[in-house]
Amino acid sequence: MSNRIENAFRNGKAFIAFITCGDPDYETTAAAVRAAVAAGADLIELGIPFSDPTAEGPVIQEANVRALSGGATTDGVFELVRELRRDVTVPMVFMTYANVVYSYGGGAGESGIERFCDRCAEVGIDGIILPDVPFEEKEEFAPACRARGLSFISLIAPTSESRIAMIAREAEGFLYIVSSMGVTGVRSEITTDIGAMVELVRENTDIPCAVGFGISTPQQAAKMAGLSDGAIVGSAIVRIIAQHGRESAQPVYAYVKSMKDALRGLPARQE
Repeated sequence: MSNRIENAFRNGKAFIAFITCGDPDYETTAAAVRAAVAAGADLIELGIPFSDPTAEGPVIQEANVRALSGGATTDGVFELVRELRRDVTVPMVFMTYANVVYSYGGGAGESGIERFCDRCAEVGIDGIILPDVPFEEKEEFAPACRARGLSFISLIAPTSESRIAMIAREAEGFLYIVSSMGVTGVRSEITTDIGAMVELVRENTDIPCAVGFGISTPQQAAKMAGLSDGAIVGSAIVRIIAQHGRESAQPVYAYVKSMKDALRGLPARQE
């Protein structure tokens, strides 16, 4: 597993921030990523814009539309990451969809998956999350990731039930626990029994797990991170960027700081 991902969970509860690349332009994304890191984000999830993001709610869907309308491309996102890696040292992972990876185009006997993973390794990406790839189909992607030192990060949903142990045993990087059924988005309350899911995960792996989907307040973040190893926030950050556009770096900083501050002081996981 990427040493950077391991380090993100080493010093207490991790705060993971999701940002859609190219919304509304690459410069804004770069500024938002740097602001989030300066505010204490331990890991950054970068969304590669896609025309049919099936796991996303309206906030992130609209961010995808804005990014694509502004000319964002997968190659452009790779160059953005290369530029960020000049000074951003926290782990960065892509969240995107299988079709983005497939269609990255091979050549000279190289598949789209291999070429995509080559570029990830080259620019400094640590892992990949593909929410539309079921666990049973991950071996189409995981070996190419593994060969290049990338973590293929699995998701566990409330409906995973009997499969949680199996998914956990083969986990890489960290496990993404989906807090609620449905698409991403802010929720007033998270009712899933996250504690039971985490307990089952920990019986089967030492890999850290973080909870995402629906977290928007410091109180929710502290509750979910208290049950797991970290909290993942996407829609609330993407909404700030939608509101403030090119002036969003400072509001993103303030928001991420309030979330990370809520996680400080939570008891560290006992190994």
